[in-house]
Amino acid sequence: MDMTESPRPSGAYTTDQDATTPNPHSSPYDTSYTSYTSGYDGAAGGYPPPPPYAPDPSAYATEPAEPAHGRRDRRAKRPVALLAAVALAAAVIGGGTATLVGQLTDGGATATGSTGVVQGTTVSQSSKGTVSGVAEAVSPAIVEIGAASSAGKSTGSGVVITKDGEIVTNNHVISGAQQIEVTLSTGKTYTADVVGTDPDKDLALIKLRGASGLKTAALGDSSQVKVGDQVVAIGSPEGLTGTVTSGIISALDRDVTVAKDDSGSSGENQGGGGQQWPFEFGGQQFNGDTGEKTTTYKALQTDASLNPGNSGGALINMDGEIIGINSAMYAPSSSAAGSGSSAGSVGLGFAIPVNTLKADLDTLRAGDGS
Repeated sequence: MDMTESPRPSGAYTTDQDATTPNPHSSPYDTSYTSYTSGYDGAAGGYPPPPPYAPDPSAYATEPAEPAHGRRDRRAKRPVALLAAVALAAAVIGGGTATLVGQLTDGGATATGSTGVVQGTTVSQSSKGTVSGVAEAVSPAIVEIGAASSAGKSTGSGVVITKDGEIVTNNHVISGAQQIEVTLSTGKTYTADVVGTDPDKDLALIKLRGASGLKTAALGDSSQVKVGDQVVAIGSPEGLTGTVTSGIISALDRDVTVAKDDSGSSGENQGGGGQQWPFEFGGQQFNGDTGEKTTTYKALQTDASLNPGNSGGALINMDGEIIGINSAMYAPSSSAAGSGSSAGSVGLGFAIPVNTLKADLDTLRAGDGS
């Protein structure tokens, strides 16, 4: 109903009876509605004839008025009251819909159930579906992680999931670390502590010291991901913080095998001399020896460019929601002796589905990982 239109008083176009004499054998509603039909049917050119008398102003009054024409006025007022009631109901329904939409689109303050993950900022409506829109919305929630150990310093990435500094990354990024330093997209640095690890799923949770008011990422639903979906990857390859690449989902449920500990490797090393994180795919080993203790998980495969340092970063859909944690890249030349981290992406990258992370968050927070 268009609420900008003013309803005419019923009976305005009645042509079959005296304007001042009510029909005692018809109901008020029958008379009011048939008057419109008879006016249109009997008029030349499809237009109603002029009213036989001026509309009664009291029909629009907010307070009851003394009837000027007896029962005729009562018939005029009832449809107006009915219209007002319908308008009020429509306003209530509309308000409820707006509230529901507000709840569904609220990206800043609502927790996701018992996990306590703060919903992060997603892509604005005007930038939805664009790589630049995704990058603008999510980049502030992606960090660079520097992990120092006796084997050297490794560089990886992480995803901020709470305003006070909980960050998700790969276990292999921080495995064996004696000190962890995190750099935000703003350049500000923090020291971080390990909260919990799950080597079986190659996931870890760390927490910044003294952080508050951080930008957070929204966790999506990886069960809705389809082959061919466009995705964006954000991380710190070779220490280049906030690097954005894009591609598609190439395959689902790929079996990827990785080491459960650092196995003497310094993880995702930045610069020369170190190995990339070793993993197995399709019965072959890549990027070094995985060692004796390994774990296998189902991964999303993407052709978005991933390079050393992307591990632990985000794989994101075009709504700005995290659908995976980048974990491994296929770089066949790195298996050659002495090649170190010189190999680059060939368009075969793998990410841990975000639903695996969401199911593991309570365990990570409790520090109960294996």
